[in-house]
Amino acid sequence: MMEWTDRHCRVFHRLLTKRARLYTEMVTTGALIHGDVARHLDFNAVEHPVALQLGGSEPAELAHCARLAEQWGYDEVNLNCGCPSERVQRGAFGACLMAEPALVADGVKAMRDAVSIAVTVKHRIGIDRGESYDFVRDFVGTLADAGCEVFIVHARNAWLKGLSPKENREVPPLRYELVYRLKRDFPALTIVLNGGVTTDAQITEHLQHVDGVMLGREAYHHPWWLAGWDERHFGDAPSALDRDAVEAAMVAYMDHLVAQGEPWSRASRHMLGLWNGTPCARHRRQVWSDHRRKADAPAAVSRAARPASAEPQIQNAAA
Repeated sequence: MMEWTDRHCRVFHRLLTKRARLYTEMVTTGALIHGDVARHLDFNAVEHPVALQLGGSEPAELAHCARLAEQWGYDEVNLNCGCPSERVQRGAFGACLMAEPALVADGVKAMRDAVSIAVTVKHRIGIDRGESYDFVRDFVGTLADAGCEVFIVHARNAWLKGLSPKENREVPPLRYELVYRLKRDFPALTIVLNGGVTTDAQITEHLQHVDGVMLGREAYHHPWWLAGWDERHFGDAPSALDRDAVEAAMVAYMDHLVAQGEPWSRASRHMLGLWNGTPCARHRRQVWSDHRRKADAPAAVSRAARPASAEPQIQNAAA
């Protein structure tokens, strides 16, 4: 989710669900140690609970960055051992770390010794074409011995050669049973399943076997789906939220960005899928994406995006 789940995206998603945990895009330890910390770590208080996802492998650097995460107020620091991209591999982190469980365990221990917030790991069920359950079982067991208690498991192998990151999300087969088996073998651990989930029925089914479900691109492209999660999966009362109210809240947020000298388009791009599945979706996307409107106020763009047929209904509601 690099360049997707930035702070503006997370503010938008928090309007839709108050209970789901939000994760940052992956931030490398090098970016935090040598770069602009505030640019990478600043976030809005409304995002809680929110986790910082780190990419790195050197224990001392991971510990340093975990301390930064805690200082900036994150609720969790998550180590990415699942990204298969060649660029990430050249940095000696991501999915290739699954071949070095002892090194990952040292990193986990260093972070746990450095902070009081949760330290978690996201990983695959295997690397390349190996299909042995023992591989992922031993990986989880080694990290659990180092103190990790929460594992987010993408139920596909990561093929480190020959596939693009996109193909790595589609070609290696999903094997949910291996994730279920991890929960049976490690009942005291929190096991969260990731990969290929597109419906509430699937979420409900997986939650019969594991402790949680993580979603990425499907939730991003169909964000209104999130609006029902608090009721369906957390037992909250039905929400009275509607899409117009969410867009209005985002307009107010974009006004705040403009007042700070930041382009509102950095936030609007994340809500282009808000109206997906409705007759007006294409029109709204086109208006919000029109570069000729970049100088307009967000409220003016929102009015232009509203189909004419919706005007009387909205005016009556406001009245």
